[in-house]
Amino acid sequence: MSENKTQPTQASVGDFIAATGPEKQSDSEQLIAILQDITGEKPVMWGPSIIGFGSYHYVYDSGCQGDSPIIGFSPRKRELVLYIMPGFESFQPLLAKLGKHKTGQSCLYIKRLSDIRLPVLTELLAETVKTMRGKYPQ
Repeated sequence: MSENKTQPTQASVGDFIAATGPEKQSDSEQLIAILQDITGEKPVMWGPSIIGFGSYHYVYDSGCQGDSPIIGFSPRKRELVLYIMPGFESFQPLLAKLGKHKTGQSCLYIKRLSDIRLPVLTELLAETVKTMRGKYPQ
């Protein structure tokens, strides 16, 4: 089996976000503070572009297994991508109050933090971490 490409690295989170430009850097610093507070974990670069907090070990029915951050985000060129690993099914009431966003299977896309209601995002992120820690206790 091949190894998961997204592994924790020793790369500097600060250097990474400094290279994203002033608006993305400011939003990233705000997200880091929120996620550190929620998780109690320091940010770690996972691969070249994901800032992750904590980790969990997964094993699929196929036998494929690996580690992934409990929660993380990536300040991409067009938008911020937050990785909501449990998906969004149980978070619909929060998403309805969040503000301007898009979702994928486990990705929450936000152009900028000023487009959304930060207290709602903080609650969504806290519920995500609670769900993941309940499903993958350490």
